[in-house]
Amino acid sequence: MIRHRAVIEILYFDAGGGHRSAMSALKELLDARYPAWHVKPVDLQKLLEPADPIHRLTNTISRPLHRFLEPIAPNLTVGPVQAQDIYNTALKRGVSLGLGAIQPILQMYIELNAPKIEAILQRHWRQPGAEQPHLVVSVVPNFNGVIFRALKDVYPATPFVTIMTDMVDCPPHFWMEKQDQFIICGTKKAVRQAKATRFYRPENIFEVSGMILRKSFYRKPGEVRLTRRDLNLRDDVPTAIIMFGGNGTFAATIDIINQIEAAKLNLQMIVMCGHNKKLFANVRGRAGCRAVGFVSNVADYMQLADVFIGKPGPGSVSEAIHMGCPVIVESNADTMVQERPNVDWILEMGVGIAVKSFEKDIVEAIQTMLRDLDTYRKNIDQNVPKNFAVFEIATILNQIISRSFQRRRIRV
Repeated sequence: MIRHRAVIEILYFDAGGGHRSAMSALKELLDARYPAWHVKPVDLQKLLEPADPIHRLTNTISRPLHRFLEPIAPNLTVGPVQAQDIYNTALKRGVSLGLGAIQPILQMYIELNAPKIEAILQRHWRQPGAEQPHLVVSVVPNFNGVIFRALKDVYPATPFVTIMTDMVDCPPHFWMEKQDQFIICGTKKAVRQAKATRFYRPENIFEVSGMILRKSFYRKPGEVRLTRRDLNLRDDVPTAIIMFGGNGTFAATIDIINQIEAAKLNLQMIVMCGHNKKLFANVRGRAGCRAVGFVSNVADYMQLADVFIGKPGPGSVSEAIHMGCPVIVESNADTMVQERPNVDWILEMGVGIAVKSFEKDIVEAIQTMLRDLDTYRKNIDQNVPKNFAVFEIATILNQIISRSFQRRRIRV
């Protein structure tokens, strides 16, 4: 174990929320396990604002607009937005159609602007007084090529690690790049993909037991932090948790609630609204529902549920399954490309139901799930490995840093 000081940078962004969540969970554990380390989160989107065309355009527009509105509306905030803000707003409104086209457009933009992006990253690592990182970790897709090249130009000896926060890669140039780095995969399929590319030395490919979860998802047997009664819910009624990420999704969530109420299902609901204030206001006070805003203790709420209903994101699905909660997800042409393999995994493991439309199929899916709940729970226990990925990753990063320090001593 490295007991002396080491500087680790974790590059993340906020598109969708899962990348920040992975960064936060990993930093939380590294800070606790290796207190001598200095773990520095780096917001890649903020860092690359000078290369963000959306930010440049809205910054140009917002300045004169703010000057015009200030005399009549001094408390109104008018400012530039980032590209990820558009993505997150689309998710909040339930607009996923067309988001799949963002990936090839983004990749084309990165390719055309690679020199500019790499120059920004190089300046980041060369800024006066900046500490040299002993390890750089990325939990973001698409940018790993430019990050690697910029890092090696400034610090050739600093190891670079990509931690996939999706269950599989969606090539080309999504998670995997042809470069001398380490890659950490949370599924056997992702490991097979990494080996098949021949991009990496075999000893630089690591498999862990799932996606990164926060420490709060790991608790002692019998430990109780929240009860249904705390939420004014009944202990003898099946409970669903409805969750569409940190930004919530208004239309889909309300439609699901309305259908459950209209069908008079014997089901109560915990509705995770995230940052979506409109959704929270609409759900709050509805019979059989408990509205919850953005919280850091999602695990406490999820452990109260019998079934998860939401989109097939790798983070939320992994959290639900880890808590023994089978899932109902939607899969159709609107489902984002990188989330479709998650649906295949759910069905392969027998841990949930995929419907083509929440609007048409959610009532029947809930009835099926509740009827066969014991079977789905048994499949979770038997088919899905226990997820200790965040702990395994911490150990792997320590090994990488230890080897790096050892090589430096040998060279000296």
